[in-house]
Amino acid sequence: MKVKNHLNLSQNALKVLEKRYLRRNEEGKVVETPEELFRRVASTIASVDALYGKEEPDVKQIEDGFYELIASLLFLPNSPTLMNAGRRLGQLSACFVLPVGDAMESIFDAVKYAAIIHKSGGGTGFSFSKLRPKGDVVGSTKGISSGPVSFMSVFDTATEAVKQGGTRRGANMGMLRVDHPDIMEFIICKDSNHRLNNFNISVGLTETFMNAVEEDKEYDLVNPRTKKVASKLKAREVFETIVKQAWKNGEPGIVFLDRMNAANPTPALGEIESTNPCGEQPLLPYESCNLGSINLAKMVKIEKDGNAEIDWEKLKDTTWKSVHFLDNVIDANKYPLKIIEENTKANRKTGLGVMGWADMLIQMGIPYNSDRAIVLAEDVMRFIQNEGRLASNALAEERGVFPNYEKSIYRGDIRVRNATVTTIAPTGTLSIIAGCSSGVEPLFAVSFVRNVMEGTKLIEVNPCFEKEAKRIGILSDKGGRELMEKIAERGSISDLVEFPEEMRRVFVTAHDITPIDHIRMQAAFQRYVDNAVSKTVNFPHSATTKDVEDVYMLAYKLGCKGVTVYRDGSREEQVLSTKKAEEKPPQETKEKVVPKKRPSVIRGSTRLMKTGCGNLYITINEDENGRPFEVFTNIGKAGGCAGSQAEAIGRLISLILRSDIISEEIIKQLKGISCHQPSWHEGGRVLSCSDAIAKALERYMPCSAPVEDEGNGKTKYKELMIMGACPECGGTIEHEGGCIICHNCGFTKC
Repeated sequence: MKVKNHLNLSQNALKVLEKRYLRRNEEGKVVETPEELFRRVASTIASVDALYGKEEPDVKQIEDGFYELIASLLFLPNSPTLMNAGRRLGQLSACFVLPVGDAMESIFDAVKYAAIIHKSGGGTGFSFSKLRPKGDVVGSTKGISSGPVSFMSVFDTATEAVKQGGTRRGANMGMLRVDHPDIMEFIICKDSNHRLNNFNISVGLTETFMNAVEEDKEYDLVNPRTKKVASKLKAREVFETIVKQAWKNGEPGIVFLDRMNAANPTPALGEIESTNPCGEQPLLPYESCNLGSINLAKMVKIEKDGNAEIDWEKLKDTTWKSVHFLDNVIDANKYPLKIIEENTKANRKTGLGVMGWADMLIQMGIPYNSDRAIVLAEDVMRFIQNEGRLASNALAEERGVFPNYEKSIYRGDIRVRNATVTTIAPTGTLSIIAGCSSGVEPLFAVSFVRNVMEGTKLIEVNPCFEKEAKRIGILSDKGGRELMEKIAERGSISDLVEFPEEMRRVFVTAHDITPIDHIRMQAAFQRYVDNAVSKTVNFPHSATTKDVEDVYMLAYKLGCKGVTVYRDGSREEQVLSTKKAEEKPPQETKEKVVPKKRPSVIRGSTRLMKTGCGNLYITINEDENGRPFEVFTNIGKAGGCAGSQAEAIGRLISLILRSDIISEEIIKQLKGISCHQPSWHEGGRVLSCSDAIAKALERYMPCSAPVEDEGNGKTKYKELMIMGACPECGGTIEHEGGCIICHNCGFTKC
């Protein structure tokens, strides 16, 4: 069915909804409209009020309020709630933390539970700090332990193997305390971009360690099995290694572990050991949390004199309704494990955050990198935090406090329904649906090129920028189109003298502002957030390790709970987000590549793929190492042009494979190419013969690239994101909100 638009959604929002959120039938066809999706979610979440004594007319009124809240894009819940509310799966939470104990049974229980959670659409966090170090004795067998990093590979492989319905990919946070004996191995475990690609990793830094860094002293490494000091390390050297790795490829991140535990609302129940995959949600073992974001872009009103002001009354009303909504989600949720349900309902943590912050600033004429913006960030988040707690208090008076209230820091203070109320999470696809900027990030770009069907490219322009540019007459003449193309190439207007200086100051992008400004903004929001703030600190490619170190130390001093950094172009083969690739200096002449000769005997297999041109038989033969070596195609009875083109593609692929080009690159080039006559095969859509060959290569290689595409927006991925290209559409990915997002198709890693 063609998705109709009655909600003033952008075309890209419709595309993302159709691809990732709307219900489909068994043939993969969309059978739901955006209105029906929002009504499904509102009805499911509002129905919880009946459990607390509300009559049917009142429940219907609450449902209408929730529908208006979402359909007006004032607030959106996290993706699992949008996807699964009112459907059979019914798993509504995004964030989970699982314990990993120092025993084989505990380790593989965690692997099993993670697989169940990933299948339901959630992401998992783990601390591996309790595992005995590498080389330590194993009591039961008198053998030698392989250490935490080795076991992380088990979790990574399991995540890759899970088929989670395709709506969201499995994502993990792996954390290790800085005082674990294997910390140096952990810090460099993602030095290669081909390891642990289903993990984000963070080092848990302690106050003892940070003091040792500042004083340039040694600190103790403690064996978690014996609780005894195993050795000592120079804190400054460990810190510099963390900095160097983060400078090199963005990992590991850092988490100030003691600071997170200082804000733990239920310290009597245990310590915070880990967070969700993006680092903003600290949780106890076997605990989950559901998130949602208020769209600040819609909280601005224009006064009669033309000045823009925050609509505080609207923001208050939205906050109260959002807290009510998120508390209801806890009861409406179908949890993947009973123990997670029990712990989650005992603490009732929610994470209300924001998106559209950059849009709010732009509407008010305030530069993101200004003191006014910092003050306003504190004012806005303080208001949401205070009103959120008042809303939670009102729910507590009506429904009761959370069961572990007497074991919490709130005892004898304010009565609240929820142990935590606020979190600032990555908004990824949610901000695309809402048509606003992501989280508390600056603009990704003022304008950029979006790839659409059949190679067509459209210039996407920030609506506030377009309105202002037209107002001052810049885009009204015939040179406007040429200027927009120029802007789209670079994404920014910071150095374009065609625009007034004040406009250039207001319309800044993530790469226009300094890393110090990123951290100052993160810290401003953190001051009034219960949990943590997910944000990416962007560095230019020219940044030094000293620049990264300075940001880490400033984040520590300003009270941040963690930091994620990304230096532009630091990951292999990254495609730049908006600028044309810089011309490279001439390279030295290299020897020509000579394809390997074909042996006289070779083995392989043939796969049938149904295409619009007929049955395509694809034979893939292996080399002596079991890797694809050559491809032959036969298109059945079609013959003619289709047959000759398929044969030509097969010959060229064979040449490439025999020249030692990895198969992932071939898949990336061929997958998604569409023709006028797509087809359905094994429940998925095959867009063309080229697309069929790419999919056949994927299925032949269970450990490479995207594993399977079912043609209904349900793709399983491996980590082509390391190269800066979206693994689904081949578009450009952007690092923001502590996550990865493709603004072209809405793909997100989180």
